[in-house]
Amino acid sequence: MRHPALPLALALALSTAAAGCAKADSSAPREGGPLETRPPNTDYKPAFPGQTRAPAVRSDVALQVTPAVTGLDRPWAVDFLPGGEMVITELEGRMRIAGRDGRLSAPVAGLPKVDARGQGGLLDVAVDPDFGRNQTIFFSYSEPRQGGNGTALARARLVLGAEPRLEDVQVIFRQMPTYDSDKHFGSRIVFAPDGTLFLALGERSDVASRVHAQDLDSHFGKIVRINKDGSVPNDNPFVGKAGARPEIFSYGNRNVQAAALHPDTGQLWVIEHGPRGGDELNLIQAGKNYGWPVISYGIEYSGKKMPSGATAREGMEQPNYYWDPVIAPSGMIFYTGELFPAWRNNIFVGALDGQKLVRLVLEGEHVSGEEWLLQDQNERIRDVAQGPDGAIYVAVDGGSILRLAPQR
Repeated sequence: MRHPALPLALALALSTAAAGCAKADSSAPREGGPLETRPPNTDYKPAFPGQTRAPAVRSDVALQVTPAVTGLDRPWAVDFLPGGEMVITELEGRMRIAGRDGRLSAPVAGLPKVDARGQGGLLDVAVDPDFGRNQTIFFSYSEPRQGGNGTALARARLVLGAEPRLEDVQVIFRQMPTYDSDKHFGSRIVFAPDGTLFLALGERSDVASRVHAQDLDSHFGKIVRINKDGSVPNDNPFVGKAGARPEIFSYGNRNVQAAALHPDTGQLWVIEHGPRGGDELNLIQAGKNYGWPVISYGIEYSGKKMPSGATAREGMEQPNYYWDPVIAPSGMIFYTGELFPAWRNNIFVGALDGQKLVRLVLEGEHVSGEEWLLQDQNERIRDVAQGPDGAIYVAVDGGSILRLAPQR
């Protein structure tokens, strides 16, 4: 479940077939030097020391990497039910339930149609923290519409069994305006302790659409905050402001596909895709402008600078950390479990580029160290979750959910 506290006592019975071991520091450079040594795409300078190319850290943890679930088709997201079962989305539009033994259910019935072109499809899934009482899940998807598509967020009651199904499906939020693109749907869902939820939204990628990340009358390039019934919290920063959509919590974001709450502070942290360079880690604050596309530490895919050529501007937030070259971030947790006590409160984010799991060590609001894991798996990591057993689970594009635990 995507909320700060996860039960840790439940042990999962998992398949042990094809188990593998990986040394956590297998390719890290000397500790203290920067982990990233490739040349950057730009000649931009960071705004403050430590904003990029953090020192390599080495955990010396021998990992047992085990396939917990296999036989999936492009899994995009995974979350856990209170009984230890996994709810998994597949991009083409299927949702599956994986038992504690790793066996997959038939596709869950009752899902709406998705627009599965390009980066679109069935995207994130998040189990309601009150699932034991209400059996509710939330999921995001690229919704086909007249004239194009857009990210939609739905809630439904999940009925388990031999033929699982969704009942009472309700779309509680639709990204507007409708736009015809197959890119940048954002879509990570995060529950807040106050009962609200955050949904990250992309700016649809195109030059014509991305400028609207700066417009408060558009959902493009925004993080929105709503109640679980789709209504708008009264304390959202733009409630009552003329010309602004009241759901908006932050703006000037590009394409956020990694988001999580800090377990101690309850603050929302996100990692967004940059263009060519400029993936960003940001601490999200109400009403703040994170700059895209006016400022960026990346460049166009063509190699040209962004139109402004600027990395800073008054009234726009600096990223807490950025990558150049990119890691292509997708899926994120703050680790809170007991299996890896040295990793407590570290960020783990999947990396599609370079096929690795990235660990970040925070000191306050600054990144003090970085480690790259699972590079020997040769898999694009799409999502990261913490299981009820304290293990780390990663969904990979190759069709598996991998379980990471200390080697015993």
